[in-house]
Amino acid sequence: MEQLNNNIWQKTAQIIVNAGMIPIVIGSTIIELLQEIMTQEQAEFITVFDKPSLNFEQLSEKTGWKEAPLTQMLEQLMYAGIIVSSESKKTGVTVYRLLGPYPGLFEYTNLRGDTSEKHKRLARKFEKLLDEVREFTQENYDIYVSEAKKFPPIARVVPVEEEIAVESGDKILPFEEVSRIIDKFDDITLAHCYCRHSKDLLDDPCQVTDERLNCLLLGKSAKFAAKYEFGTSITKEEAQKILVKASDEGLIHKAFHIHLNKDLDEEAICNCCKCCCGPFQMYYRGVAPYHCYTNYVAKVSFDDCTACETCIDICPMETIKMVDDAATVIEEECIGCGVCVHHCPDDAMTLLRSEMRQVFIPPKRIAN
Repeated sequence: MEQLNNNIWQKTAQIIVNAGMIPIVIGSTIIELLQEIMTQEQAEFITVFDKPSLNFEQLSEKTGWKEAPLTQMLEQLMYAGIIVSSESKKTGVTVYRLLGPYPGLFEYTNLRGDTSEKHKRLARKFEKLLDEVREFTQENYDIYVSEAKKFPPIARVVPVEEEIAVESGDKILPFEEVSRIIDKFDDITLAHCYCRHSKDLLDDPCQVTDERLNCLLLGKSAKFAAKYEFGTSITKEEAQKILVKASDEGLIHKAFHIHLNKDLDEEAICNCCKCCCGPFQMYYRGVAPYHCYTNYVAKVSFDDCTACETCIDICPMETIKMVDDAATVIEEECIGCGVCVHHCPDDAMTLLRSEMRQVFIPPKRIAN
C-alpha cells in the first residue's frame, strides 16, 4: 500500500510539473510540498489530468464521478489554488486548468497573505525547490538556455506612464499605458504580492517598499480570485492609486497576459522589485533567464547627466553603467520600465518608444 501511495504522489508531481514552465526534478522536495498543499484523495484525482486543461464533461468521463462529488472536488481544489477555472467566450464551456509550480502554485499559495506555520513551511520548501532548479540549470547551462529561448516571455513590462515619450506624430497605444489597461476592466481584485509575502515568511523582507497589497488581478482572473477569497474586489480609482504609489516607490509594472499571449487581454498587473520579484530573483540566482516583452528603452542625455548614479542604484536589471563620467544604458538589456527616468534627479533620462521587442538575458552563472 505504501508503494502504491508513493506512486500516486510521484505521478501527481510529474503531472503538475508538466503543467508548469520550469524544469523540476521529481524528488522529495516537490512531493513534500504537494503533500502540504493537497490531500491524497486530491492527488489521486489530479492523476486523471492527461493534459493541463479539461472541462467538466471530460473530467466526469475520466473519473466516472457524478456531478455532486465532482463539483465538490473541483471547488476544494480551486479554493486551494491548485486548479483555476474560466469560461470560454466562444463556447460558454468552463475549463479547469491545473497549475504548475512556477508560475501557478507559488502565486496562489501566497495571494491571501497567510502567515500560518504551514505557509512558512511552504515558503521554505519553495525556496529549496528553487535551489534544486538552480543546480539543474547550472549543470545543464548551455542546453537549458538554448531551450529557454523557445518559450514565450512570461510578462510584458509596462513603463511608468508619465515618463513615456514618443516622436512627434506617433501615437501611444492603450496597452502601453498602465492606467488605460486598468480602464479596460470592470472586475479588479487586489491581493497580496506573493513574492514579497513569501520573503516575509522567510524573514527576508522587501528593501524597497512596506506595501504588500499591490497585486492586481483583472477580468476573469479577478472574478475567480474574488470568488475563492484570494483577494478583494476594488474600484478602478483604487487600482490607479496603487499604481501611482508603486511608480513613486520605484516598483516595475508588469502585465501578465492570458496564455502568455501578448495579443490577448491582460489578466494581472504586478508591481515588482529587484529584491523580491520571482523572475528577477530567478535571474540573479542563476535559476532562469529574464525574458520579457517591452516597447520602450531608456536614453541618457550626456550633457545633463551629473553622474549621481541614482539610475544605477535603482535599475532592476543592473543595465546602466558609468562610462566617461556619465550613465550609459546597455540597450539590449533594458526592459523599458522607466524607473530610472522617473527617479533621475536631474531629468537627464528619457524613455523612448521602440518596436515591440523581447529582452532575453541568460541566468547568471554561479561559481561553484
